Amino acid sequence: MTTLETVPDLSERQRVLLAGWLPGAVVVRDHSWGLVARTVLEVEHDGSTYVVKAGGPDDHHMLRELRAHREWLAPWTSRGRAPALLHGDDEALLVVTRHLPGHLVEGAREAEEPDMFRQAGALLALLHGQLAVPDAGYEARENRKMIAWLDREHRIEPAVEERLRAEIETWPTPATTVVPTHGDWQPRNWLVHDGTVSVIDFGRAGLRPAYTDLARLAAQDFARDTRLEGAFLQGYGTDPREPAVWHRQRVREAIGTAVWAYQVGDERFEAQGHRMIADALSS
Repeated sequence: MTTLETVPDLSERQRVLLAGWLPGAVVVRDHSWGLVARTVLEVEHDGSTYVVKAGGPDDHHMLRELRAHREWLAPWTSRGRAPALLHGDDEALLVVTRHLPGHLVEGAREAEEPDMFRQAGALLALLHGQLAVPDAGYEARENRKMIAWLDREHRIEPAVEERLRAEIETWPTPATTVVPTHGDWQPRNWLVHDGTVSVIDFGRAGLRPAYTDLARLAAQDFARDTRLEGAFLQGYGTDPREPAVWHRQRVREAIGTAVWAYQVGDERFEAQGHRMIADALSS
C-alpha cells in the first residue's frame, strides 16, 4: 500500500499540505505521464476518490490549471462535467480535485462516435461563451513566440525553418477577441461515463481566440473522419475558423508541436508536428 507520504516526487511543501488536506490517503493509481515534471495520482481518502496533481519547480502549467478551476470551469463543474476543485496552492503548485468516473475517449471505441464530438462541441461552447474580451497584443505575442520556438533546438529542416520565419514576418497583428480556452482540446482530455462526456486537464487553459481550441482536433480527428468535424460543429453551434487567422493558427500549432515534442523526446508526436507543418505550408 502506497500513501502520499511515501511518493518520492512530491516536495516537502506538497507533502505537508496533503497531510493536512487528505491525511492517510492511499494511492490507487499513478496517472503521471513521465514526459514532464508533474505527478498525477488517483487517491482514496475516507471512502472517496480524489485526484492529486503536483508540479515540479518549473511547472508553470499548474498555475494555469489553478486559474482555470477558480475562474472558468463553473459552466462544467455545475453540471458535473469537470472535476471540482477541493484544494489548491499556487506556491506549492498543487491541486486536489474530486475524481470523475469514466475512461478516456482517446483509444476507445467512442473516439469514432460522432455523438462524443457533438457533446464535446457543446461543452466547449459553454466554456467559450462565458467571457469575451479584446486583446490588442495577442497576434504580435504569438508571432514572437513562434520565432522563439524556432530559436530552440529542433529537427525542422533548415529550408522549411527559413520559409516559416519568412512567412511569420509577413503576418499582420490586428486586435483580436479572446475567450477562456482549454488549450489542449482533444479526446485524450475527454472522459466518457455512461455515454456522457466530461473534461479533464486544464494545464494549458488561458485566454485565446476561440478557434485555437479546434487546432488539435483538425490535425487529428477531423482529418481522419469528416463526420466527427460535422458533429462537433453541430454541438458548438458555429465555426470560428476564419481562413486567414486559421492558417496562422495551423502554422503556430505545427511549430509548437514539432519543437516541443522534440524537446521532451516524444517522437510520435514530433512526427505529427512535421506532418502538420507540411500540411499548413501546402494550403
